[in-house]
Amino acid sequence: MNIDLFEKYESNVRGYIRSFPTIFDRAEGATIWDVDENPYIDFFGGAGSLNYGHNHPVVNEALIAYIKRNGISNALDKATVAKHDFLVALQDVILKPRGFHYKVQFVGPTGTNGVETALKLARKKMQRSTVISFTNAYHGHTLGALAVTGNEMYHDSYYGVPLNVSKLPYDNYFDHDMDSVDMLRHYLEDGSSGYDTPAAVIVESIQGEGGVNVSSPAWLRKLSQLCAEKDILLIMDEIQVGNGRTGDFFSFERAGIKPDIITLSKSIGTGLPMSIVLMRDDVDVWEPGEHTGTFRGNSHAFIAGAAMLHHYWKDDAFSKEIRRKGKMVEDRFRAIRSRHPEHFSDVRGLGMIWGIESSIKDFCGLVSHEAFERGLLMETAGSEGQVLKFLAPLVIGDEELHKGLDLLDAAADAAVKKEQAGALKETE
Repeated sequence: MNIDLFEKYESNVRGYIRSFPTIFDRAEGATIWDVDENPYIDFFGGAGSLNYGHNHPVVNEALIAYIKRNGISNALDKATVAKHDFLVALQDVILKPRGFHYKVQFVGPTGTNGVETALKLARKKMQRSTVISFTNAYHGHTLGALAVTGNEMYHDSYYGVPLNVSKLPYDNYFDHDMDSVDMLRHYLEDGSSGYDTPAAVIVESIQGEGGVNVSSPAWLRKLSQLCAEKDILLIMDEIQVGNGRTGDFFSFERAGIKPDIITLSKSIGTGLPMSIVLMRDDVDVWEPGEHTGTFRGNSHAFIAGAAMLHHYWKDDAFSKEIRRKGKMVEDRFRAIRSRHPEHFSDVRGLGMIWGIESSIKDFCGLVSHEAFERGLLMETAGSEGQVLKFLAPLVIGDEELHKGLDLLDAAADAAVKKEQAGALKETE
């Protein structure tokens, strides 16, 4: 096989193939093999869509059994056994034990479809058009989701996307003591601020693509309280950092809040296309068929998702494992920073999402390249790609995890030597 074929026939928009230039063939757990049988440990994890790893045997068995009995694959929003069983699993295993009472809407198959739906629903419910999002936010690439996304790389004025969106600083955006929730309160309570009461606030409790920025539980609680007080809907985007990534199933659980609307995708379908929106009963103001889509009912994702909810979330053992392995990652990241203090400026994260930041332009990209050359897949994040982001499958074994971290150590050492030899220039 010739990788040049992709250059010839696939659009210029392709991205990850440029970072990982090989043809992948098969995968199991947290390892991927290319067509030449070279193994790569996966610290990328499908950008958060493979929390349960590649080809989990429980998922494979459930899917094979369903397909062999000719289980229906596409039903739009008709009632099916697959959807029934997924709804039962979601309610009984996840929502009811947490005291959450949400209706479930199945939307188009990607995360950005969930965000679009949440924004549209919030505006319809509140009969207001403005939505507040935050600096460094990432919510998707369709026009509504793009409007609440921060990174200017994805924006052009002719898209017309900023309409009816206001942005505020995320928690700890400034080095000095400035609280954006207090700022929002001041705007809303000042009749001369020119700041209209919004329909909703949309926020990630941890900004993954934005650079692994972790909000504090206190800040999230303060934001939730203000939204409730001012009759503003709180939308939590759990697409990348939910589904167990932080140790809890929902990343906002650590704050003890109950959002009005929640978006879930990526690993809720175990990497198969599925996106859902959870909403309070009174927020569900849709008329039948008012928001539709052909692929809002992926039966194979229902089967896979239900299997993983039952397999991993009936007790707290999986959460404890996520936190234990996350501590291993944190310790190694901090050791890398201590070894190279002039090249890495910060380490931050929670559970099994971690980032290590560099103030040297393009340095993290160089580390990612060196990692790939050694058999490790790891992406960068942040507005300038200045953060190396760890998103390995939550099910990665200790041996695989240690081996991957060893490869990262070697990649960082090699990148430092190249930078010191003049390969890169420090960010001004």
